Amino acid sequence: MTLIRRSFLLLLVICVGCVAQSASPDLTKKIERQVRSYYHVPPEVHVLVGAPSPSSDFPSYDSLTVTIQGDERKQDLTFLISKDRSSMMRMTKFDLSKDPFAETMSKIDVSGRPTRGAKASKVVVVNFDDFECPFCSRMHQTLFPTIFKEYGDRVTFIYKDYPLVEIHPWATHAAVDANCLVAQNNDAYWDFADYIHANQHEVSNEKTPGARLEALDKLALLQGQKHNLDVVKLQSCIKAQDESAVKASMKEAEGVGVEATPTLFVNGQKIDGAVPIGELRAALDSALKDANLPVPDRAAAVPAPAPASK
Repeated sequence: MTLIRRSFLLLLVICVGCVAQSASPDLTKKIERQVRSYYHVPPEVHVLVGAPSPSSDFPSYDSLTVTIQGDERKQDLTFLISKDRSSMMRMTKFDLSKDPFAETMSKIDVSGRPTRGAKASKVVVVNFDDFECPFCSRMHQTLFPTIFKEYGDRVTFIYKDYPLVEIHPWATHAAVDANCLVAQNNDAYWDFADYIHANQHEVSNEKTPGARLEALDKLALLQGQKHNLDVVKLQSCIKAQDESAVKASMKEAEGVGVEATPTLFVNGQKIDGAVPIGELRAALDSALKDANLPVPDRAAAVPAPAPASK
């Protein structure tokens, strides 16, 4: 019986070795060079080649993972490699039972966030915004008023925070002040956002960092007075400068692939940057059609040109 057990263990070890054999040094070098060349990986970034193992999806190929490792970020890439080790390819498997846009939206928490437009619409636009970003200002002024005039009765617009703290030193402070406003009044937030995005220079032109923050606080307090908010509560919130909600929004944004601002999600479909208005309209029209909602008749809203005189 002991001999049988030893034979079984030996066979098991041999089989495990067959399943996951490390790549040879020559093969590892070939794979690394291909990956560095195709993905433009710089010399200081490490490329680590894993052990090939049988592919569960493609029996004629083995599967292996290549890890691209930098100082702060790591990315794992899965490849298929032929049994004779003469070719390698990367394929993406899609699960058609899931809706990727819906999954993205499920990862974005919009509770308590300021909204504009239709209430509880089937089409939702989430914009990750930075109050100091000039491209965000351009996007904001495209959304409001132009896009809002066309779609505001059938689309819900929601803003979340993603200040680029490395290059925009007062953006986080502005986001905190805005959140202090929305904690009491939705319209106060939007008036503040409209003003800041239209007048970023007023804050940036202040001579010192402290003066810029004071300017933001004054603008927030003016909105508080305009909308009859609890001024004492607002002042306390502004003074506390609790950044926890902003940081949570930033972490959430990174989880859905946000890397820069502005980044919009139209029912989960990602739109990067201050894109032309035609791209926004196309995304919104597509989402409305998917939701069986009417698309704005822009042609009817634009008067026909007068006939040329003879």
